[in-house]
Amino acid sequence: MDRRDIDDEMSTPGAPELLESTSAAHLAYIAQDGTPRVVLVGFFWTGDEFVISTATTAPKVAALSAHPDVALTIDAGNTPDQARALSIRGRASVEIVDGVVPEYLAAARKTMDAEAAAEFEHNVRGMYAQMARIAVTPRWVRFYDFGAGRMPRFLQELAAQNQHLRS
Repeated sequence: MDRRDIDDEMSTPGAPELLESTSAAHLAYIAQDGTPRVVLVGFFWTGDEFVISTATTAPKVAALSAHPDVALTIDAGNTPDQARALSIRGRASVEIVDGVVPEYLAAARKTMDAEAAAEFEHNVRGMYAQMARIAVTPRWVRFYDFGAGRMPRFLQELAAQNQHLRS
C-alpha cells in the first residue's frame, strides 16, 4: 500500500472523526518471549505517524526494539450499526527522549479542559525524567464502518452470496 492509498483510507468519511474522538488504541506486538501481546495504549496521530508514549522500562519498549512490526486498532461503537474501526499495520521505532514526549501531552489535551491538562502536565513532568517515544508508521490501513456497509471484503462477499436468503 503506498502513501496515497494510506492517506485516502485515513480521510474516508468517518475515519478522521474516529481519530479525533479517542486517544485510546489496541497495540499488537511480539513480546521478548516470542508470544503475541495486545495492550491498550494512548496515542496521538501526527498526520504521518501514531505516537505512543510510555515509561522507558515498559516491556513493550524492548520488545518493539527487537520486533518492530505491529498492528494497531482504534475502534468505537456498541452496536453493529455503530461499529467503526481503523485497522493499521506498520513498523514501530523507539526513541528515548529526555523529559516528556510532546505528543503525550497533546493526546491528554484532547480529552481535558485547560485546568485539568495543566495539572496533568505538572504531574507528568514530575514523574518522568525520560520517556520512550514509540512512533508507528502505517504501511497498511483500512477503515471499517459496519453501519455504512464498509466492512472487510470477505464479509461483503458473504453477504452478497447469501442475499437471496433475506429476500
